[in-house]
Amino acid sequence: MTATQNAPEIIAFGRLGVDLYPLQSGVVLEDVTSFGKYLGGSAANVSVAAARHGHQVALVSRVGDDPFGRYLHRELDRLGVDRSRVVVDPRLKTPLTFCEIFPPDDFPLYFYRDPKAPDLNIDIAQIDLDAVRATDLLWLTVTGLSQEPSRSAHFAALEARRRARFTVLDLDYRPMFWSDPSEASAQVGAALDGVTVAVGNREECEVAVGETDPHRAADALLERGIELAIVKQGPRGVLAKTRDESVEVPPLRIDVVNGLGAGDAFGGALCHGLLSGWGLEQIIRFANAAGAIVASRLECSTAMPTTVEVDAAMAGGK
Repeated sequence: MTATQNAPEIIAFGRLGVDLYPLQSGVVLEDVTSFGKYLGGSAANVSVAAARHGHQVALVSRVGDDPFGRYLHRELDRLGVDRSRVVVDPRLKTPLTFCEIFPPDDFPLYFYRDPKAPDLNIDIAQIDLDAVRATDLLWLTVTGLSQEPSRSAHFAALEARRRARFTVLDLDYRPMFWSDPSEASAQVGAALDGVTVAVGNREECEVAVGETDPHRAADALLERGIELAIVKQGPRGVLAKTRDESVEVPPLRIDVVNGLGAGDAFGGALCHGLLSGWGLEQIIRFANAAGAIVASRLECSTAMPTTVEVDAAMAGGK
């Protein structure tokens, strides 16, 4: 793929930090004796996932002026993501995230982002609005709406974008980042007016549009002017709807190791399918398979599959 008007093909805004994941499964965090260190954060993981499919991706974020921040800059380089828009914050520390691993469906997260994560200090001055207008796909997250100045920066990007095609909002609602669910609902509701694609699970859809039933949630998103609504249903697979088409894709059969990166792999693969001009069912099947592959692996960013790996998983049925 080629970038548009010298802008990156994909620009993603948002969360970037260090994941410290236990190397022992089924062990509570206080008893873990060793950890693996990985690049993490939803927007960063989606960026890596899309880069693995051959796309030029730039991440807009911030890190601390510390060893972990230097590590993340180095990892973005190694994993093929343009880090020129990742600013070093002089005051805040690079955030850390720990997890516990209890397959197949229990992966508690512990965020160390106090008093504030640098990625929530993204401001309007940091944004190249010409690039935002020109990029083929803009990826934003609900977490980025949770605090200022990041919130205003996100809305400035949406205003500049003017609801251009492939303006995507990841409905990644995490209650610990918000003072109250109603505050999140208000901000997400305002953001929906500027995006064309929304993707989230049933609980995130409830925050966004007040619906948990997948079909009603998708319909409610479409009524807000969204062109493509995607609702993840866990073990029931994925529902995707446009005004003219509805597709449900069942999950691939896998042995889950760590489910935390699956949604980000889905996101990067979704970007690939959209930019490739595929039909809706092909896009969702591909993204679903990419998510399954990462759920079968321990890490997130470095577990993101290539296009060849996803195609092979689809062909094999697992």
